[in-house]
Amino acid sequence: MSVDIKIPPFEHTPIDSIPKLAAEVRETFRSNKTKDVEWRLVQLRKLWWGLNDNTGKLQAALKKDLNKSLFESTFSEINFQMQDLNICLKNLKTWAKDDNRDLDYALSFAPLRPRVRKEPLGSALIIGPYNFPLVLIIGPLVGAIAAGCTAILKPSESAPATAVVVKEIVEGYLDTSAFKVVLGAIPETTALLDQKWDKIFYTGNPAVARIISRKAAENLTPVTLELGGRNPAFITRSADLALAARRLLWGKTLCAGQVCMSQNYVLVERGVVDDFVEHLNAAYKHFFPGGAKASPDYTRIINERQFDRIKKMLDSTRGRIVMGGETDRSDRFIAPTVVLIDSADDPMMQEESFGPVWSILPYDDLDEAIRTVNKVDSTPLSLMSFGSKSENEKILSCITSGGASFNDAYMHGSVAGLPFGGVGESGTGAYHGRASFECFTHRRTVVDVPGRWMDRLLRVRYPPYSFRNLRFYEWMNGVRPDFDRDGRPVRDLRYWVGLVLGLGGDGAKAALLRWVLLLVTGYGYLAAASGDSTRYGGGAVGGYLAAFKGTLLGAFGTARA
Repeated sequence: MSVDIKIPPFEHTPIDSIPKLAAEVRETFRSNKTKDVEWRLVQLRKLWWGLNDNTGKLQAALKKDLNKSLFESTFSEINFQMQDLNICLKNLKTWAKDDNRDLDYALSFAPLRPRVRKEPLGSALIIGPYNFPLVLIIGPLVGAIAAGCTAILKPSESAPATAVVVKEIVEGYLDTSAFKVVLGAIPETTALLDQKWDKIFYTGNPAVARIISRKAAENLTPVTLELGGRNPAFITRSADLALAARRLLWGKTLCAGQVCMSQNYVLVERGVVDDFVEHLNAAYKHFFPGGAKASPDYTRIINERQFDRIKKMLDSTRGRIVMGGETDRSDRFIAPTVVLIDSADDPMMQEESFGPVWSILPYDDLDEAIRTVNKVDSTPLSLMSFGSKSENEKILSCITSGGASFNDAYMHGSVAGLPFGGVGESGTGAYHGRASFECFTHRRTVVDVPGRWMDRLLRVRYPPYSFRNLRFYEWMNGVRPDFDRDGRPVRDLRYWVGLVLGLGGDGAKAALLRWVLLLVTGYGYLAAASGDSTRYGGGAVGGYLAAFKGTLLGAFGTARA
């Protein structure tokens, strides 16, 4: 598909219009029309067609902003987002239903018909980054629409062509009283943050996230922050080195390594460092036979400022470049580059590279390597490990991270529908699939208390207070502990009665299932004894079939009646 497509210029939204835009989406939310699930589904379907109809324009914009190839734009942005949209469209009606199951409350409160209603938070501000300028702003929008929120989007000014196309899609396909796009930079973002929001969703770096969090705190606005981190990868001598090299190299060539989930450094068991480096260079030659610069598949750094930042890391390192190293500022090109270092204090380790460069740090002892990771960045966004099952599990249990992948580079964040998010310095909250819906949803508890007769159960709360009523209340609601002072379970009379009545089932559902099976079995034997089973082969099996027939006929008869 040709990318020779005209894209309008990037024009800043007038700052004095921003309060009015924010007020309009707030008014639309208060009109209650976004709470209609069918309305939300229509908006999501229109968004799907907006992406589909503008695929060529999006490819052209991503090419212009980042030199993304048509394949990479389609594979990692457009197709991924449409998959996530399809998951939402398929499941939204189920997600939006009131929850009245699996709620924990005493049986005495059952007459209140407790339930949890899924309510939209309100009006949302969504601020996107430049590295995946489509999927990282449309993805949160899908969650906002699904939940019933209105929203204003602020795409990154560093990817201006894509921002313009996103604005065209939103304004051309969605209800513009509910969804708007503001184009601009710091002044426009500041003006947006000065407005009152019910939810702020930001993808970017921790420094800006702190500014946004402070601003949100003024109105106690909840935030979701999708940030990054100095993500580690582990390679032990148990790993398939060729596989690890190919997969980690891919992780740093996609979008020229401008991926918040990609590895910042790799801890490699010392005895296999040389072999791993050899496999890396072999994979590099296979990916880019004529070099990365000549490849039509290789993205560029977003701008000169980011180029200079990454280049400074390479210029400052005390390590040795063992793969790549070529740069060209005029083309914003930095080759996939690996630096072998000998200390976690090296400049390569002091900040997130957010580019195609990464370091190898040899280690002798896995416990030592784990301690190093927890000192460098104790809450990275991603954790990757190539080792034995026991080694991978040890690494997973000893290091906190937003997500983790065994034997691959950030695959945990590459599957549409799975929750994705950070922890600590790498972010808060999650989205994708159902998590996107929940991100913009308030779980609102609702009870419907019956009339006067219910006061017989609620009399404990009314003055004059009575300890007799209190003891009855405690008995009804199981206030007594089922454990001793040392925290050990106590198997008293209540436990044994519950075990017998529940037929050994763990919980009410398991007990109910066992009672149903018991009754069906008993019915089968009774049918066998009565002779009705002979038509089905006789014996207990025939009895089961006769019982099954009777159940179906009974249900059918009830339905017809």
